[in-house]
Amino acid sequence: MSPETPYTPAQRWWFLSILFLVASCNYMDRVIIAVLLEPIKQEFGASDTLMGLLSGASFAIMYAVMGIPFARWADRGNRKYIITLALVFWSLMTALCGAAQTFWQLALARVGVGVGEAGSLPASQSLLVDYFPPHQRAQALAVFTSAGTVGYLLAFIGGSALVAQYGWRWTLFAAAVPGLLVAFITMWGLKEPRSVLKSQFVASRSDQSAESVKAALLVLWHKRSFRYAAFALTFWAFFTYGAMLFVPSHLVRAMNVDLKEVGAAYGGASAVSALIGTLGGGWLTDRLARLDRRWVLRLPAWGMVAATPLYVAAFLVQNFWVFLLIGALAGCLVSAALPAFFTATHAVCGAGRRAMAVAVLLFFMSLIGAGLGPVVTGVVSDLLLPQFGAQALGYALALMSLSMLVVAGLAFLSSKHLEADAEP
Repeated sequence: MSPETPYTPAQRWWFLSILFLVASCNYMDRVIIAVLLEPIKQEFGASDTLMGLLSGASFAIMYAVMGIPFARWADRGNRKYIITLALVFWSLMTALCGAAQTFWQLALARVGVGVGEAGSLPASQSLLVDYFPPHQRAQALAVFTSAGTVGYLLAFIGGSALVAQYGWRWTLFAAAVPGLLVAFITMWGLKEPRSVLKSQFVASRSDQSAESVKAALLVLWHKRSFRYAAFALTFWAFFTYGAMLFVPSHLVRAMNVDLKEVGAAYGGASAVSALIGTLGGGWLTDRLARLDRRWVLRLPAWGMVAATPLYVAAFLVQNFWVFLLIGALAGCLVSAALPAFFTATHAVCGAGRRAMAVAVLLFFMSLIGAGLGPVVTGVVSDLLLPQFGAQALGYALALMSLSMLVVAGLAFLSSKHLEADAEP
């Protein structure tokens, strides 16, 4: 049994199942705000720019800032406890969002959600890479990241049904419950490999963990494959985590689709396409990497090239069902990129910097990508509103989708340095 995998295959998949549940709660509480933007906007009389701040910057700033200290803790401490604590905190803050009586109270509570969720993904990915051997990591990461699809589906289908029946506040109260329940499972079901591994592998990892934060960041920054991948994921998040939050609002405004139907049809189609793309991308990444590891990043690069014109077309059409078809095809391509990027990251970061490397990626993805993406989209939509009316948001989204071409270029650059930067 290799030092990275002190557990049986059945145990590894059990741990992955628990982390999958954690990540599903993470993504659900993060994106459910997208379903609630229109009723919140109407109640508080806010502009699209303010709604962009609510869905983006209010969450992303502290999520990005707190990710680094949480990752430092995760690279040294007990990751099971970190994940459990984070899960409880952000679930309680989600409930506080529902209790907000003003726009700014709601924004402040969303900041709290961002603080809590910052502790989850870096520690979870760090655990996964310790649980699974290298030749299975892309598939394990693909399954893990596909939890975003489940969270997305719960947020859109469940959230839209709840908000139609009970309003946005009770929807947020309901969204907080699963996380509190899953926290009991993490405490009971997860194991910390550091309490089992006693090999030289762990000793070398401890040497890396003893690095100062500055030293670890400098090592990562000087790896060109990591640096270009971080920039690529920033632009990827700018569109997928940022601009795409406005899609339900676009469908309601431009196509007069009922919000409940948006949640069921668009949420369902998006979830299926993301699941196919994520799992298929992980499977294909593992196989292509055996031929040439550079394909770990070439695959998402070509996917972004193909997805860009599809998204532009989707935001310009006026038929809801045509939009769903084109958007689902593009969603498969875009979703396949995430496990590939994280697999490449773990190939070059070094065993004792895994959580830190993920936190750095999430820092850029959150602060610039998810933080600015909704704000920029909202500003562009407001600027186009006088001339294009209900179609303004669709044109803004079409412009934002061009960022996928930047992702493709950076991924190609990163792939050129992957072999030289590789580290156990």
